[in-house]
Amino acid sequence: MPTAATFWSKAAPKYAKSKIKDMATYEHTLARTRAFLPAEAKALEIGCGTGTTALKLAGDVRTLLATDIAHGMIGIAQAKPAPDNLRFATHAPDDAALQELAPFDAVLAFNLLHLVPNLPETLGAVSGLLRPGGRFISKSTCLRDGSMFLPPLIWVMQKLGKAPYVGNFDAAYLEGAITEAGFRIEVAETHGNGFSRFVVATKL
Repeated sequence: MPTAATFWSKAAPKYAKSKIKDMATYEHTLARTRAFLPAEAKALEIGCGTGTTALKLAGDVRTLLATDIAHGMIGIAQAKPAPDNLRFATHAPDDAALQELAPFDAVLAFNLLHLVPNLPETLGAVSGLLRPGGRFISKSTCLRDGSMFLPPLIWVMQKLGKAPYVGNFDAAYLEGAITEAGFRIEVAETHGNGFSRFVVATKL
């Protein structure tokens, strides 16, 4: 199986052409995110993909650094017109270079946490990037709260090299892991399909 960075870099051109399937839910998530983003925030997005969401949220914060582990995704993002307060870069959450830019007032992670092989490790890195009182805003697929047929299908696709790692957890596990990483959950909502969980958490 290719590494996650290799998989997503290869998938980037097709990903960039794909359309958002549920625009109403996407816009709702953006609105809820804006409600918890201070205008003066120094913000970081991890797993930004080709930059669509970062471009929409950049005007709501002082600065936004949007990152992804896949250089193919970042290359496409960097080719898009962007405001002066937005920068794209290839980084993993635990990169030393990223840690040197901390602390951030807010860290964003949309449709990412179910794709990381070690959720506690990633959440620990996020905590290290935030100032005390900073906010972690995420939306994640809680596969175990969805269809029972999806995990076997994903497993087959993975064996064929057509799907990346996907964590099979529910909302309770996700929220527990966030809490264990040193956060207090302010908001936990289900958005859209019934197993997409939007969480706003404050670093203690």
